[in-house]
Amino acid sequence: THDQTEALTLGTRIVVMKDGVMQQVATPIDLYTKPCNLFVAGFIGSPQMNFIDAVAIQEGEDVKLAFGSYAIKLPEQKAARLVEGGYIGKEVVLGIRPEDIKDEEIFVNGGADNVLDATVKVYEMLGAEVFLYFTVEGFDITVRVNPRTTARPGDTIKIALDPAKIHVFDKETERTITN
Repeated sequence: THDQTEALTLGTRIVVMKDGVMQQVATPIDLYTKPCNLFVAGFIGSPQMNFIDAVAIQEGEDVKLAFGSYAIKLPEQKAARLVEGGYIGKEVVLGIRPEDIKDEEIFVNGGADNVLDATVKVYEMLGAEVFLYFTVEGFDITVRVNPRTTARPGDTIKIALDPAKIHVFDKETERTITN
């Protein structure tokens, strides 16, 4: 089927293909949480994963993904994959799902290494779900927030990326470096 919702709800193992070439064979949860490349990451999930072009940098013991005026600190295990793979100083793609970005105070006050300032462009209410749409450093970002959010278009709020849920992709090969 070409319908990802149907495949995810009915399938136990799914084959994701692009232009007749098999990209990944996995369970629905593994396709969603451990995509093997940018195509699978962007194809599975609605709304799709957010993608931000970044540069992997090292500051002392910390490895961060830098874009514009921001530098998102990676957890130790993800950082090690970038160091071991020789990605420090190279362009990569940061991927993060809309539900892995938070606007609640408990998250945005947790640390400046993963917090962005963002101005709401669009507020979309879908009953029990609310999506906020932003542009940060030239990248479009979609965030699934608590439906009780008071944020509306024009408001500038803080949003926090969950570092444990960040995916990193090789910019050239589009293969996953770390999930």
